[in-house]
Amino acid sequence: MVCSGLGGHCSSCRILFFGQQEEGRSAVCYGKGNDCQYREQHYRHRNHRACDLGHGRYPGVGHREQALRRLQQRGEEGQVIAELDKTNLTSELNTAKANLASAQSSLSYNQSNFSRYATLYKQGLIARSDYDQARLSYQQAKEQVASARESVQKAQTNLGYATITSPIDGVVLSKSVEEGQTVAASFSTPELFTIARDLTNMQVVANVDEADIGDVKTGERVSFTVDAYPDDTFSGTVKQVRQEATTTNNVVTYEVVISAPNADLKLKPGLTANVTIYTQESKGVLSVPSKALRYTPEKETVGSKTIKDVAHAKNKVWTVEGNTVVAHSVNTGITDGTHTQILSGIKQGEQVITGVSVKTDNTAQDDSGSDSGEASPFAPHRPGANKK
Repeated sequence: MVCSGLGGHCSSCRILFFGQQEEGRSAVCYGKGNDCQYREQHYRHRNHRACDLGHGRYPGVGHREQALRRLQQRGEEGQVIAELDKTNLTSELNTAKANLASAQSSLSYNQSNFSRYATLYKQGLIARSDYDQARLSYQQAKEQVASARESVQKAQTNLGYATITSPIDGVVLSKSVEEGQTVAASFSTPELFTIARDLTNMQVVANVDEADIGDVKTGERVSFTVDAYPDDTFSGTVKQVRQEATTTNNVVTYEVVISAPNADLKLKPGLTANVTIYTQESKGVLSVPSKALRYTPEKETVGSKTIKDVAHAKNKVWTVEGNTVVAHSVNTGITDGTHTQILSGIKQGEQVITGVSVKTDNTAQDDSGSDSGEASPFAPHRPGANKK
């Protein structure tokens, strides 16, 4: 028997997110996880949502005048996607330019006046205080010109913000405002568009339990399924293991970023992904069902056969050789809970015992080693089972 992909861990994460975050742009993450369950080295976390996208943002206040980008439309970086009402912004720029012109005129006058006072002062025709006053007025006029230039620059910058361009090449997924709607930025920047850079290269964020995060490394193989395509299995690779911990209902988890190709564009935002991360993997190895290691024969179950045991064996499996049930001491490797790797002790092709069926009174009872054979006192009994 050949066992491959042993020792994997599973996780369920909410939403696939995609693209590369543009430098200087913000990523938006929202949502929370709950309903955590743990069973046989598999962990599931549901209702997680995250996005790593480019956003068209406006750091100011205004009225949206035009919407130049439609949903599902592709665009290039720097392409205009919307414009705000520029009436007030243009007026502010014109006012700043007028103030600059006035300050420059005042500077020209004070410069000429200071030159005259300097000549008169050298000839001893005016007092020192008049000369100092003319020099002070000249210096203040220069500072007013510098301040007016900064005001013009600020007004030009604000006017430039009214033209919103795409921060990345990609596809418009959503828009949060309509034409004529007021947008305002106070403590947070309003989000106008959500743009995906590259839908052919998706990313999955899985929350991994703290007990398993030590086994997850960058570059490990990942497989996952989505409810939209239950018969398809998608593959990926661990791209990043983030260091920040998240605590939800006293459960500590760490985010693992998984890169997954999406050439056929089947994967879409919002899909639920059930993820398996292969932390250990061996191919072409000898393995047995794990319940074969838990089986122990008893005289009542083997009938007339003889039991031949081995002493001080940490792990052993049983085979039938003629009229004898023989124990074999084995060394085990990794396991996925269903199959366990056998390093030594038996050869390929040997049949091992995983359980026996005992027939009593026309009934058959399976003794596979996984059940204790004890019936619950609260379970209903077969009629006549208590008769002796």
